[in-house]
Amino acid sequence: MLAKDMDLYIAGGSIIRAMFEDGLRLARRVGPENVHDFSLGNPNSPVPPEFNDAVRAVLDEEDSSFVHGYMTNAGYPDVRTAVAEDLNARFGGDYTAENVLMTAGAAPAMNIIFRTLLDPGDEVLVFSPFFPEYTYYVRNAGGVLRPVSADRRTFQPDPKALRAAIGPKVKALLINNPNNPTGAVYREEILRAVADVLTERSRSLGRPIYLVSDEPYRELVYEGAAAPWLPSLYPDTVVGYSWSKSLSVPGERIGYLLIPSSCADFPRMFLAAMTVARTAGYVNAPSLMQRTIRRCLDVWSDVGFYDRNRRTLCTALSDMGFRFAPPEGAFYLWLKVPDGDSAAFVRRAFSHNILLGDGTGFGCPGYVRLSYCVSHERILRALPAFEMLANEYNLK
Repeated sequence: MLAKDMDLYIAGGSIIRAMFEDGLRLARRVGPENVHDFSLGNPNSPVPPEFNDAVRAVLDEEDSSFVHGYMTNAGYPDVRTAVAEDLNARFGGDYTAENVLMTAGAAPAMNIIFRTLLDPGDEVLVFSPFFPEYTYYVRNAGGVLRPVSADRRTFQPDPKALRAAIGPKVKALLINNPNNPTGAVYREEILRAVADVLTERSRSLGRPIYLVSDEPYRELVYEGAAAPWLPSLYPDTVVGYSWSKSLSVPGERIGYLLIPSSCADFPRMFLAAMTVARTAGYVNAPSLMQRTIRRCLDVWSDVGFYDRNRRTLCTALSDMGFRFAPPEGAFYLWLKVPDGDSAAFVRRAFSHNILLGDGTGFGCPGYVRLSYCVSHERILRALPAFEMLANEYNLK
């Protein structure tokens, strides 16, 4: 017999699996060049040459038994120091290696911090729409994810809704900025209001409510937008990061968990996180990737690649009559379904060989997610299909 909660995991995973398998069947029938797949967030931007050069340099210049060996569970001390110094230079902190835990991407960072913080039944709030996997990250630690509706016009956080949602079981607020799936970049003044709410409610509860910031899209911002550095706004903030998107290397699984010394009960918290990491199943973050990242902390993928896609898609879809809040970050467009039936819209889009993500899976029915981290040519090829879809809904 399987564990009782496996039905929930299987049901959630089946949405992604079905979409993937439908796409494969469609490609076999009409040819992969005729499939307009905007369903998954798999970066298509070229990997920066500096990253590949760094991999080669590590292999050529560093001792192989060292490069491919074990290290402390938190990661190589010199890598952690380099990450901390980079954050200090960029955000004005005073972090050291003792604040940085290297992880196999942002997902393990989230799982580690929730295992560290949550007791069974504790609640984590998140502004909806949100990345569907958050439900499982929290559930893995015995917690419960509770959505709080973001502003449905701008998809910015709603501090008033947050205040009303914080009950005695709330242990943390999870924020994803820039946001997947909306592409919104949360404003500093709104995040300050969120921090004020957390401070107020922490005092009334007599314990800290932690702010967990998931930031894999931090560098992917457009037109002067910037994601505020949350530890400077709220002391009990923990940051998870991944280089998957900023370097276009999602398969390499390398990131970190930053636990600032300002966090309540910091020494025990970091020690607990290291212990959780050791028992997470992967022992330590990939050694070769840690050595590589140390050499290219100031390197990022070409944001212009995504911005070109964003501008092309937004202009074309707007001209067709579709409605959306223009994305300022990440590589997603959150499209409002004309009649509100997102499941039917996804089916209609599929009939035109367009693959989209139903907003219901992101906790917000009535919308669909388009992932534009694809080639520019794919976007151009898809526009006639979107035009036919718009005509079916009489948008003009």
